[in-house]
Amino acid sequence: MTEKYWEIPHNQLALQIEKLSKIYNGKVNNIALNDISLNVPVGSIFGLLGPNGAGKSTLINIISGAVIKTSGRVCVWGLDIDKYRKQSKLAVGVVPQELNIDAFFTPKETLNFHSGMFNVPKKNWRTDELLQLMGLTDNAETYSRKLSGGMRRRLLVAKAMVHSPPIVILDEPTAGVDVELRQKLWNYFKKLNELGVTIILTTHYLEEAEFLCDHIAIINKGKIVANETKKSLLSKSNQKVIFITLTDDKITKKDKDCIKNIGNVKICKNKIEIYFDPKYTSMDRIIEIIYKTDLKILDLSTTSVSLEEVFVNLIKDN
Repeated sequence: MTEKYWEIPHNQLALQIEKLSKIYNGKVNNIALNDISLNVPVGSIFGLLGPNGAGKSTLINIISGAVIKTSGRVCVWGLDIDKYRKQSKLAVGVVPQELNIDAFFTPKETLNFHSGMFNVPKKNWRTDELLQLMGLTDNAETYSRKLSGGMRRRLLVAKAMVHSPPIVILDEPTAGVDVELRQKLWNYFKKLNELGVTIILTTHYLEEAEFLCDHIAIINKGKIVANETKKSLLSKSNQKVIFITLTDDKITKKDKDCIKNIGNVKICKNKIEIYFDPKYTSMDRIIEIIYKTDLKILDLSTTSVSLEEVFVNLIKDN
């Protein structure tokens, strides 16, 4: 989809950031971004994660041309944003968290209107193609106010694609939607990426980032605290977790002291989570310890530590 309009940069980087800083109002205590460097490979789904106030929005706004940086260098699809401001803006489509759609326009009218706003020649309008891609063909002539929440979300993605940008930024794209709809949207995002679009995703749903992204950067207090492949990031923690559900919430001090020999323990009513390092504690040993207690176990399962746990630990340490 994108190669028809944009040549891939020679360095295979959709986004290149070097020593980027942003200080608001020239005040030292208003540093939003502090000397960050970041590369986003062409064709990736790149997760940009961080707590509220970490600097994600400022970074997105600089990339999309809505905010002027204080210092550093930013290249969008090989275009330096200082030298090629207009062209670099056109290389990005932003899908905002807010549903900023005119309620009295149909999806078809919305996409046609925004195609004109981006000065796309009428012969190159991709309205029908985008409606089909986002599963909106059957509702092309329906007023936007009558569309479901999921359809509006998909319309936002289509709207961001009218000028065929090679990069799409998804800013909290599934905020406030139910689980079923979230999974459907994930499939649309995957489909978009398979067509060659580089996606930069910001989200507070760590499960979403773990499912979609192949590369993840974590930003905290204006600094990058992690920047690597998802596989590499998850491998930083050698921990596993045992989840135990008891038949009741009667846990004695003796039981607590016993299971603490396994690892870090969290207890909430009749739920127990035990975090342990399999290098040093075998499952045989764990089962042996658990069965020495008087705990009445209803269910027991084990899993690897999630991206959420890695994220929390990185933010806590930085």
